[in-house]
Amino acid sequence: MQDLYTLARPLLFRLDPEKAHRLTIALMKRGVFPRYTLKPDPALEQTLWNLRFPSPVGLAAGFDKNAEVISPLFRLAFGFVEAGTVTPKPQDGNPKPRIFRCPEHEAVINRMGFPNEGMHAFKNNIEHFLSAGPRMPGVLGINIGMNKDQSTPVKDYTLLIRMLGPMADYLTVNISSPNTPGLRDLQKREPLLELIGALREERRKACGAHPPPLLLKLAPDLSEEQQEELAQAALDSEVDGLILTNTTLDRPGALPPAFAGETGGLSGQPLTNKSTGIIRNFYRLTNGKIPIVGAGGVSSGRDAYAKIKAGASLIQLYTALVFRGPSVAMCIHNDLHAYLKADGFDHIGQAVGIDVKPKNTGQELNTSSGS
Repeated sequence: MQDLYTLARPLLFRLDPEKAHRLTIALMKRGVFPRYTLKPDPALEQTLWNLRFPSPVGLAAGFDKNAEVISPLFRLAFGFVEAGTVTPKPQDGNPKPRIFRCPEHEAVINRMGFPNEGMHAFKNNIEHFLSAGPRMPGVLGINIGMNKDQSTPVKDYTLLIRMLGPMADYLTVNISSPNTPGLRDLQKREPLLELIGALREERRKACGAHPPPLLLKLAPDLSEEQQEELAQAALDSEVDGLILTNTTLDRPGALPPAFAGETGGLSGQPLTNKSTGIIRNFYRLTNGKIPIVGAGGVSSGRDAYAKIKAGASLIQLYTALVFRGPSVAMCIHNDLHAYLKADGFDHIGQAVGIDVKPKNTGQELNTSSGS
């Protein structure tokens, strides 16, 4: 099937990126997609937040905005799939065109603006998935955001937790997309503490004795001072996990000027090192106490392993699926096993943060797998 994708990619790339994406979703809904089987691998299996992850390789939010193709995505060998971003009301997002590819750098710029069919359509799709029979092994995350016209963000986030929280294995609070005006303003200590406090209370009321963990997705465009402030706020708010990072507003000089001139968030290989640096900083600043999901420019086992050694317990990808094809999750999963073996590790947990922990001092950061 990967050979078929190699043949089909030039045809798909002749289409507008958004049309190609909608075609892909339509084909997957009709059963036209490859299927890969994750063989049990004790070296890569993990339990975080009392959830079993059969693979550390997950799909980031953005691909399946309306939770339409969750089952097919699990069959692409992802250990976890994050659907969304979903907002309470349907919205069209920003004007088209709003997605731009740069194949020579395996990069994408998007200024989507959370287009989706709203929480009611999303909920119906999740209910269909959950009622369709035995689930494949894997963890389902739901990424929640606010509508563009919402002046009080907490209202949208609490409503989404009330409606969707009981169906999620975990919830991601997206406050870092660069394409919704004012959203990144929540990445400040006091607004963040207030927001997370309200969401934790709503989760308690909506989800009962077994609430889904609450993860926070942050931007890569944070100064050192902002990183220190947010790391402490994350600890103080008792958020369960961090996803590092979202897309960047930076434009590395090597990018073609016409591509770099598009507004929006940049993803893919140009983000790789920047996001890994943010992971390393937050792992150090939180003393390894908050599990991290590493995202941003993951397209190979080498990229994934670098983020794990920097402090990520799990990793996510999306842009690599566009450029590397449907076998990318399986390839990275297999490569990670080889990297662990080469370094003499029996389990992925031994590699998490190894580049940050003090060496030859007998000291270790205090790490935790969450609760």
